[in-house]
Amino acid sequence: MNPEIILPPQVAWASGAFTNGPLIRKATCVGDLSGVFSDALDWQQRDPLAVVYHVEMLDSPAQAGALYVGITHLNAGKIGNEFYMTRGHFHKQREAGEVYFGLCGEGLLLLQTEQGDARLERVAPGSVHIIPPFTAHRLINTGTEMLSSLAVWPSMAGHDYAALAEGFALRVFSSAHHSQGWEVRRG
Repeated sequence: MNPEIILPPQVAWASGAFTNGPLIRKATCVGDLSGVFSDALDWQQRDPLAVVYHVEMLDSPAQAGALYVGITHLNAGKIGNEFYMTRGHFHKQREAGEVYFGLCGEGLLLLQTEQGDARLERVAPGSVHIIPPFTAHRLINTGTEMLSSLAVWPSMAGHDYAALAEGFALRVFSSAHHSQGWEVRRG
């Protein structure tokens, strides 16, 4: 007897493209990011339908013990001098951790505790980021091409955006005065 061999979903590591899997796709546009960028005037003048990032997720059951797998594709760009970024969130179930894998592009992962302690990690192809429980997280694209990152997290974790209504403690802006092309400022 020959058992059936199933071809699972696959990801092209160089581009971050999923193949062979039931996908859920969601785009987040400039108009969806009210209050996220520091330059509100420039944000208001942008096309509200311009896509800042989109997420592709494998369609997985949302039950205890199950995992979601998704890829965030964050476009290169700026509003004012602030780089494009994801909205960022805590998990509703604060004890849920997450893992990010850098696929392509370059950027930063902003991590912040509930007490407001923040740090940045460089995201690049092959980087691995362990996001601890009780930690908010946001991707920031500091490069000139799309930043793609694969993530794995508990399907019961949920997203809590309201806890960050005042924003993150750190912001990243482009800067010709710094060798890496960006600088960090307090929120």
